[in-house]
Amino acid sequence: MSLDTLGLVESRTIAAGIFLADQMVKAADIKLLRASTICAGRFFIQISGERSAVETAVACAEASEYSLVGQFVISNVHPDLLHGVGKGRDIPPGDAIGVVECKTVSTGVIAADQALKKTATHLAKFVIGSGISGKSYFILHGDVAEVEEAVAAAETAHDRYILETVVIPSPDDAVLDTLLGRLR
Repeated sequence: MSLDTLGLVESRTIAAGIFLADQMVKAADIKLLRASTICAGRFFIQISGERSAVETAVACAEASEYSLVGQFVISNVHPDLLHGVGKGRDIPPGDAIGVVECKTVSTGVIAADQALKKTATHLAKFVIGSGISGKSYFILHGDVAEVEEAVAAAETAHDRYILETVVIPSPDDAVLDTLLGRLR
């Protein structure tokens, strides 16, 4: 099963999200990567598989009577995004960082994917919805020019859902340690 196509569904309610996750898995041959609550009482579903199967599962959720915050299918997802969600990765000394904060989890995944595909940056961390009112944010790293280009690409992916972006050319080690959960 190919893991380079993602399906993302955000339900406005937890009960509906659980029901939709079950329906999506039954509708197509997909892998359920995540089905969990996020803040503001929403539910986030992330699936992967062959594009047609992912499209079928997401269409099943769209066709339901339940209200969705968003639903997306993303093909050829950048490998850093597949491996980096929720994890902190080391940032080499001298790298700049870019932080992109989004209104929803789905928007964050799409913006991060676009930023990574269009530049030579790397994903350091992706934070999903819990404890931050259903929002998401991600941290990219690389040389300053690439990080600036990546942040600009993220902003254009879904500009009305991007809350704030910053580029920090030379972040302090104490800030990086805290962001990435490293102990000193």
